[in-house]
Amino acid sequence: MTELMRVCRTIVAALVLIASVLGSTAIRADEPGKMKLGEFIPAAPPQPAPEISFTDTAGNPASLADFKGRFVLLNLWATWCQPCLKEMPSLAALQAKLGPALTVLAISEDRGGAEIVQPFVAEHDLDKLKIYLDPKSTAIHAFAARGLPSSFVIDGDGKVLGKVEGGADWDSNEIRAAIAKLLPPAKPG
Repeated sequence: MTELMRVCRTIVAALVLIASVLGSTAIRADEPGKMKLGEFIPAAPPQPAPEISFTDTAGNPASLADFKGRFVLLNLWATWCQPCLKEMPSLAALQAKLGPALTVLAISEDRGGAEIVQPFVAEHDLDKLKIYLDPKSTAIHAFAARGLPSSFVIDGDGKVLGKVEGGADWDSNEIRAAIAKLLPPAKPG
């Protein structure tokens, strides 16, 4: 009976999570401007990013503080999220194009961790992206993300400059231009 109860609790928890994610992305038509899916929304004014911890796919601990001084695009995603799957190749292309000026932190919210994520990354040829794991979904709660995917642009001082809710084409001229405006000037060299 204990095993059955554990399975039932797991199913109920999964259904609650799915309902909250699906429900969080539903915006009524009479709420203009509330959510612009796939568009960059600047923060007014920029706010400090919450302190979060996560691991890499090998289980090594990491935190957002480890990236202080770097311009970061923090992307929350999951293997079961269709808009996430669609945007991942363009995230990899953005990372490749902006190289050292931008660090993409692709943080998987999959509860199954590396066991689920590593085969997905290999299958979709995403090895150019540094993938991190957050199976307890602390990041989605800390950033008050309304659904997946959600991305946050964070400057070197740890301030959130803006966000993108929903899937985005990170290789589009509009998104690249919005991010390029935020990047610190290149150092002569």
